[in-house]
Amino acid sequence: MSPGKRSVTLLLAEDDDDDYLLAKTAFENAAVSNDLLRVKDGVELIDFLLKRGAYAGRADDGKPLIILLDLNMPRMDGREALKTIKSNDALCGIPVIVMTTSKADEDIVKSYKLGACSYIRKPVDFGEFVEAAKVFKRYWLELIELPR
Repeated sequence: MSPGKRSVTLLLAEDDDDDYLLAKTAFENAAVSNDLLRVKDGVELIDFLLKRGAYAGRADDGKPLIILLDLNMPRMDGREALKTIKSNDALCGIPVIVMTTSKADEDIVKSYKLGACSYIRKPVDFGEFVEAAKVFKRYWLELIELPR
């Protein structure tokens, strides 16, 4: 494995197709070559993590996982999904980074209280999103150690 590339799967919980494409393209432009998987709501996120429903029988490749979590999603929003993840012994060690458009102080405070590792306000400008993706890559994929 080359320096600067850590074998980590990124799981993006994002219901908006345009926001997903913006994030995907920004990560590509920032040279983030890690796998980027997508789920569209909190129910699908929990199903993916617990390998149930459409994800029953999903192979676990053993890579550490980082969840990028939007707060405002249908069925189960990101707040409830975060609470579910952090209250489950098998899932609570997965780093969850809230990545949302919400600027509300209450969302920031609640996200950290529920166990989020970071809170990132989604940039709307593409250039700013690419810069945020570069910072994300440097910190989360190159500097820190993640549990396996």
